Amino acid sequence: MASNNDIVVAIYDTHEQAEQAIKELQRSGFDMKKLSIVGKNPHTEEHVVGFYNAGDRMKRWGGAGAFWGALWGMLFGAAFFLIPGFGPVLVAGPLVAWIVGALEGALVVGGLSAIGAAFWSIGVPKDSILQYETAIKTDKFLVLAHAASEEAAKARDILKRTNPSEMHTHSIQHAAGNPEPATHVL
Repeated sequence: MASNNDIVVAIYDTHEQAEQAIKELQRSGFDMKKLSIVGKNPHTEEHVVGFYNAGDRMKRWGGAGAFWGALWGMLFGAAFFLIPGFGPVLVAGPLVAWIVGALEGALVVGGLSAIGAAFWSIGVPKDSILQYETAIKTDKFLVLAHAASEEAAKARDILKRTNPSEMHTHSIQHAAGNPEPATHVL
C-alpha cells in the first residue's frame, strides 16, 4: 500500500529569509511538526561554546542565537551536527530524525553526507541531494515541508510568495519498487 507525500524544499540565501518563510507557514496554520530547516552555523568565528535545550527552546552560548532560538520554539526537534566537509550544521524539525535514522542504520550512499543519506532514505533523488548539500555548504538555508500532497501544495504556494532562490517538490511514494520519486522544479 502506497502513501503519497510530497517534500517541498525551498532554498534561501539568508537566515532572515528562511525565518520569514517559516513564520508565513506558521501564520497560515501549516502543521509545524511537518516543517524542517537546515543550515550551517554562519557564526563559528564567535567562539560558540555550545548549544543546549531548555524546554522547548534551543539556547546558545555565543552571538546570533536569537535566529535559531526562535525557530527551535516553533519547530519539532533540534540538533547540532559537526559534519565533515560542512562544518557545524544546525537542523530543526523532522529532518533531525531522518538524519539520526540514517546514522543509526549506518546508511552510506556513495559520496553523500549524513544529511544526504537522510534525504536518500526518504526517496529524494541523488541529483537533488547533491544540489541541497551544495546549498548548505555555501551558507544557504533549506526549509522543508513534508506532508500529504494537498497540504504540501498549500505549503509550496506560501513558500513561493516568500521568494526563495530555488524551490523543488519531490513526490514520495512509500512503496516497494519505487526507487526514484518524481521531482518538480518550480
